[in-house]
Amino acid sequence: MTWRQHFSDHLELAKFRICLLALLMATLGYWLGVGAGPFRGWHFAVSLLGIALVGVSSGFLNQYMERDVDGKMWRTLNRPLPGDRVAPLYVLKVGWAMGLLGEAILLIFVNPVTAVLGGLTLLFYLGIYTPSKRLSPYSTLIGAIPGALPPLMGWTSSYGILHWEGFVLFMVLFLWQVPHFLAIAWLYQSDYSRAGLPVLPVVDPGGRAVARQVIFYLLALTIVVALPTHWGLTGRVYLVGTTIASITFLISGIFLARNKTMKSARGVFFVSIAYLPVWAILMVCDLIR
Repeated sequence: MTWRQHFSDHLELAKFRICLLALLMATLGYWLGVGAGPFRGWHFAVSLLGIALVGVSSGFLNQYMERDVDGKMWRTLNRPLPGDRVAPLYVLKVGWAMGLLGEAILLIFVNPVTAVLGGLTLLFYLGIYTPSKRLSPYSTLIGAIPGALPPLMGWTSSYGILHWEGFVLFMVLFLWQVPHFLAIAWLYQSDYSRAGLPVLPVVDPGGRAVARQVIFYLLALTIVVALPTHWGLTGRVYLVGTTIASITFLISGIFLARNKTMKSARGVFFVSIAYLPVWAILMVCDLIR
């Protein structure tokens, strides 16, 4: 095996793109939590390091736990574990080591609140969400909890305590994940069915329940993203921009609900990818200090 393949496998085990998104959201939370206070570069770097290690640990251990399922799906068949390029015991040991190190860093150098949130991330993602994927179509909602914790962890890293502004960041990411993942599950419906995972598009092939959930969570997202302006945290530019983005997202969901096709599911997916950076940029640019 070449060093490039070895490096690529470790990025895959860490779920690099998901981890990078989590760090960007944590950065947003940290910056908002600083407020008008001084920005401490060293503290910020250590906070991101601890959060990153927790995220990497989640990726390693999740793929260790799901190596049998990954071997049954075309989209995951070539991952390092089902591809027999990495030893399962190695992945297990590295995953635990990363998680413990990340938690130690958060506890010692950041603050106990963020360390607790890191522990909850591991608990929900590995202890509840990963096993529930084999049992219930509503595991998506459980998985959205640890997926939404990074911006709240970034917030508590800088602000020190839980606060409603941090929970707004959590709720936006939580609500965004549901239509995003349901679109992915629709696109890979046959893959999930082959692996025996009862995601909602598998147990609801007609798409009615999927459509209801997509519309419900997009409507809730439209309301929640407006709260920062209602509470005086952001200005009109943010409100107008996020309203347009949310309506666009909602329209893509309506197309999915009406047409129930791969093309409309792909539309929801691509709009969801664009939505988060637009929301984050608008919040940063129109923040009222």
